[in-house]
Amino acid sequence: MKSANPTHYILSLILLLSSALSFAQSPDSLVASGDVAHMNYAFDYAVKAYSEALSIMEKDSTDTLGIRLLKDKLLLSENGRNMRKFTYSPAVVARHRFSIEDFYLYYPLPDKSWRPSSNLTGEGFAHPFHKATYAPEGAERIFYSAADHEGICNIYMTELEDSLWSVPAFLNEHMLSAADEIYPMLSPDGRTLYFASKGLYGVGGYDIYMSEWSDEENDWAEPVNMGFPYSSPADDFLFVNSPDGHYTMFASNRECSSDSVYVYVLEYDSLPVRKEVNDPEHLRRIASLELSETSLKESGRASSLPEDANIRRYVDKMNAVRALRDSVNFYQNSLEDERNRFALSNDVSERVALTDIILRHESKIPDLKKALDKEISELQEIEMDLLFNGITINPEEILADTDREVVGDATSYVFTKMDAGEPLVLAMKQPQKQFDYSFKIEQVGQFAEDNTIPSGIVYQIQIFSSKSKASVKSLRGLSPVFEKRYPNTGTYVYRVGLFRTYNDVISKLNAVKKAGFRGAFIVAYIDGEEVKVASARNKEHTVVVEEHLYRVSFIPGEDGLDQTLSAGIRMRAAGKDMARSEASEGVTSYAVGPFSDKRQAEELADFIKSMGVSEVSVDIIGNTTLNK
Repeated sequence: MKSANPTHYILSLILLLSSALSFAQSPDSLVASGDVAHMNYAFDYAVKAYSEALSIMEKDSTDTLGIRLLKDKLLLSENGRNMRKFTYSPAVVARHRFSIEDFYLYYPLPDKSWRPSSNLTGEGFAHPFHKATYAPEGAERIFYSAADHEGICNIYMTELEDSLWSVPAFLNEHMLSAADEIYPMLSPDGRTLYFASKGLYGVGGYDIYMSEWSDEENDWAEPVNMGFPYSSPADDFLFVNSPDGHYTMFASNRECSSDSVYVYVLEYDSLPVRKEVNDPEHLRRIASLELSETSLKESGRASSLPEDANIRRYVDKMNAVRALRDSVNFYQNSLEDERNRFALSNDVSERVALTDIILRHESKIPDLKKALDKEISELQEIEMDLLFNGITINPEEILADTDREVVGDATSYVFTKMDAGEPLVLAMKQPQKQFDYSFKIEQVGQFAEDNTIPSGIVYQIQIFSSKSKASVKSLRGLSPVFEKRYPNTGTYVYRVGLFRTYNDVISKLNAVKKAGFRGAFIVAYIDGEEVKVASARNKEHTVVVEEHLYRVSFIPGEDGLDQTLSAGIRMRAAGKDMARSEASEGVTSYAVGPFSDKRQAEELADFIKSMGVSEVSVDIIGNTTLNK
């Protein structure tokens, strides 16, 4: 692609920004000009536009969401301004555009090493860019991306231990952000992990990061953004150094349609020299990754096609047709597989999930076919123009569906399409489950693991008493059911739930009665001692209650925070922060919280102790005072 005249480009941006700054004290026009400047690497101009818009909005607007989103844009432009100090200008060997659905198969990696959705990512896992997991045959350690309970993709690791794979573990807190992390790829020596993130320090979209293994810390170091041109305001991902040591490759949707990506092939450089590039046009030209002069001179194909505008249009249109054709084939094949699985499945939840996937894929195919027909029609028009001018090209040589080799744009580099492997299904160890004390009515009831009544005001619903121990069947789906035996009479009493307010417990009383316990009634405790319900209600409404916040602090052993412990903490304290700090003596400590429920904090502390950590404490970090 030819670059625009630098002077004309910069003047255009300055005029655009100046117009917005001088005429409209309109945040919308300022933000629009900032967006244009940011996408074209003019980060100084973007910062000015966003800052002016933010100043107006903070003064006049009550749109708190809009202000927050604008602050995010401003931060990305400030990041871009800082990142341009470390710009690398690589030698580009080749680039080619592929369908987003299978571009990863054109990397020079072992055949059948890319696996579709499995029990790692979960059935029905769908992501706009992350399409498969890299797991070559014989691998004993797998890094992969999967969505958590909030739908955010995180990086996990599992390794083979005898005949079972370990419980999937987060790598560490440095590689967790509020957005997705995708395509983790380990270097051949196992000491560098490359991945893409949408939530770490970057300039927008997905950026590419690297993290190096630290023997001293026995952990992965804080990730570093690989900077321009690997990262950009567009989406960049799947960074790999080829096994032969000759090339560096990554994918990006810069200058692409939404259903395709470019795969860039660069000369591998073990010691890249980075320098500051402040001129937006120069930076944009580097980031466009145009083919190097060396590649063009060495290419026999570069001189075989005349430099004709129609030829260039033909090649671009042909690439678009191929990408769309690949997308149609992918969705049609997937649809057939999903319909077969639906027909063979007896699992209701699986059939519901498959129905959603089938409908989604069915809705995509007509639009893709319509777009494909349009592109083919335009391709034929260009072909007729070429024939009229005496130039003959055989499209079957390039557009054949069975073709596995693609020559990189204007170079002799050959992309070879590998086959996808079978879905990866691993026999994995199961994490230890923690008992759920929340009130539930399910098909099968559960007895509480611990019959201790916590401190403070607690209400329960007594469901029945018996001279003998009750069975699970007699619970009629209620959970958690507490058992108490009175030695004097030998009677067993059964009560369900742990409720902190009278309004909460009474709202569940009818549900318990409908479950078959028509004689159910409410009982109350204060600090573990049974009291009259009226006494508990009176105290609930008259005393001042301090609701404390807690955190769990611990100091791991000499080996640091291992992955099994880290994964266990994340699962038991979902949504909580985990902070790491260094004491003056060089001791590393961790704090997890805050917890409003002391019992939850204590349960986490007990788990950490069970993993062999001795220095663990539950600390009060603050409180809120409520007048009841």
